[in-house]
Amino acid sequence: MEVKQISLFLENKKGRLWEALNVLAKAKINIRALSIADTSDFGILRLIVPEPEKAKKALEKNNFTVRENDVIAVGVSDKPGGLAEILKILTDADINVEYMYAFVEKSGQKAIVVLRTDSISKGKKALKQAGVTVLSAQQVYSL
Repeated sequence: MEVKQISLFLENKKGRLWEALNVLAKAKINIRALSIADTSDFGILRLIVPEPEKAKKALEKNNFTVRENDVIAVGVSDKPGGLAEILKILTDADINVEYMYAFVEKSGQKAIVVLRTDSISKGKKALKQAGVTVLSAQQVYSL
């Protein structure tokens, strides 16, 4: 099973982010990781949640524009150069990274990096061949 990410398009106005997160709270959906990028008019909130389909339905029911897509999650050594090693593997395989964000697992031993690449399957293959820990959806959702 692939790691699913949901993306919400939010108007850049006071309270809108809270409204989206409140919908998830009421649906009892925990957030494992998030990233937000904004412009003057709107933002894109990207979320990793244990129940992406349930989250998507709850948000859509509350008039949010939501998209679900696959991402790659990898365990990265929490040391200088750890992320650079991952990016070098993808660069050498001619795979473009569209965006990424990170969080630390509960033990604090590794950083978890979420990557969206121009080819999820090629990205995962290149990383696995290089010995990188590519996490399953279950591993990410249970962190």
